[in-house]
Amino acid sequence: MCGRYASARPKQELLEEFQVELDGAPDEELGADYNVAPTKPVYAVLSRVPKAKPDGRAVRQLRIVRWGLVPAWAKDPSIGSKMINARVETVAEKPSFRKAFAGRRCLLPADGYYEWAVLKDEGGGGAAGRPRKQPYFIRPADGGVMAMAGLYEFWRDRGRAEDDPLAWLVTCTVITTTAEDELGAIHDRMPMLIERDRWAEWLDPGVPDAGGFLVPALSAGLTAYPVSTAVNSVRNNGPELVEPLPEGGGEGQALF
Repeated sequence: MCGRYASARPKQELLEEFQVELDGAPDEELGADYNVAPTKPVYAVLSRVPKAKPDGRAVRQLRIVRWGLVPAWAKDPSIGSKMINARVETVAEKPSFRKAFAGRRCLLPADGYYEWAVLKDEGGGGAAGRPRKQPYFIRPADGGVMAMAGLYEFWRDRGRAEDDPLAWLVTCTVITTTAEDELGAIHDRMPMLIERDRWAEWLDPGVPDAGGFLVPALSAGLTAYPVSTAVNSVRNNGPELVEPLPEGGGEGQALF
């Protein structure tokens, strides 16, 4: 699964990186977040046809959405906390995700994501042989942006007037796939990543069959290394969370 990630790039950099035509939240900017957790606001790149656009062309936008997808039919938005991930194997069929997969696909920019490996404690801080979870940070080796495949959805609070800004909630989920190669040694799941030359096709709401994207992930171009267990607490947030542990720290080694 993908339950934490880092997204620290300024909005302007994301607007340029993803060639965004419309800033969907011109008066808002999220601060650098090195410990993005479910239910937090996050940036999402998506393509939609603006209501005021006469030619009907989809425009690439950058929006702020909440992580944890709430289906349009949900009675209670709290269901979103359980829908932070959508499995690539079932995303096209599951009622919670299939409509969004057909026409509301997005990209979730990230600097990298965290995953926890279960390691055997050699006696450094606890009883020898006792399993422990070691967090790893996984990011592009070249330091570039990571474009995680996502879905977004609109949910209407029927208890509010339609023109009430709080009547609509926009949420998202991260699509996950099987982790291959070395990444599988950390965890068997990872975010599905979309390559730059396929961003436009993935985002295009006019492409109803995106099944061609649902392929096993590759670890090529990614690097993974152990980081401090401080990331375990959502209260901790800062660039130190993505710093590799010093050599010989006894808390796991870089895998590749």
